[in-house]
Amino acid sequence: MFTVAALYHFTPFSDPAALQAPLAKTCCSAGVTGTLLLAPEGINGTIAGTRDGIDAALAHIRSLPGCADLEWKESTAVEQPFGRMKVRLKREIVTMGQPQVDPRAGTGHYVDAKDWNDLISAPDVAVIDTRNDYEVAIGTFNGAIDPETKSFGEFPEWWQQNKQRFHNKRIAMFCTGGIRCEKSTNYLLGEGVEDVFHLKGGILKYLEDVPAEDSKWRGECFVFDGRVSVGHGLEEGPHQLCHACRRPILPEDRARPEFEEGVSCHHCAAETSEADKARFRERQKQIRLSRERGESHLGQSVKPD
Repeated sequence: MFTVAALYHFTPFSDPAALQAPLAKTCCSAGVTGTLLLAPEGINGTIAGTRDGIDAALAHIRSLPGCADLEWKESTAVEQPFGRMKVRLKREIVTMGQPQVDPRAGTGHYVDAKDWNDLISAPDVAVIDTRNDYEVAIGTFNGAIDPETKSFGEFPEWWQQNKQRFHNKRIAMFCTGGIRCEKSTNYLLGEGVEDVFHLKGGILKYLEDVPAEDSKWRGECFVFDGRVSVGHGLEEGPHQLCHACRRPILPEDRARPEFEEGVSCHHCAAETSEADKARFRERQKQIRLSRERGESHLGQSVKPD
């Protein structure tokens, strides 16, 4: 059984590049895999490994400037959910494209998982899912509004086009682990919205703490690792990943005529050209050959962006 740790922390890093190699070395030496993003605004990512390996990686992260009070959420995976370790440099640890947004200057009111049901049941509350459309498609809260965004960077434009719908409403926002709401609630505060709330710890904390029989969550929660989705109790869900478009699919979707392993699924078959599909087939061939040789197609690596 592998321990999976999801984490983020907003803190100023004056030189993120100087932190990259030592962090990657610690993780790789401890046998930890996953993805960590470093930016001037902080750190974000998910890692997996043995208990000792995760403890070593977290100890290193907590030693970084301003990270002593780092919080993280843990779950488990039967199989290693990542193929390699990546530590990347980014402009933002979650991309919104709004330079004025700074969660350190203020966010919405945090709402604990145990109090979330009461808040979103109130008639004067509008509940907004800040995740991407393919995430919302497999699960969300009862009555939540889906902005139908393909990336988080589209949220500000959606808000500008729809903000009149929420006049005299309190706004409750949620996302997978909380990081997107740190930025989206700060953005709304900057737009003059006063009553803004967000689910502390995100959907993952809710699924961990709230019993299924009391839940207002429906479906599964998409996660950005090999588990693809989790449900109540953070149990691994039934979803798999289309390795062409990176969208979640169910096991029965593999029987659909549009599905070809690593090439297409019913979500993306019409979105790619024959040239794209030929390239995907070649990639899939190389993956198969690597597996037959007992090798990993993706080795451990550190990639600056």
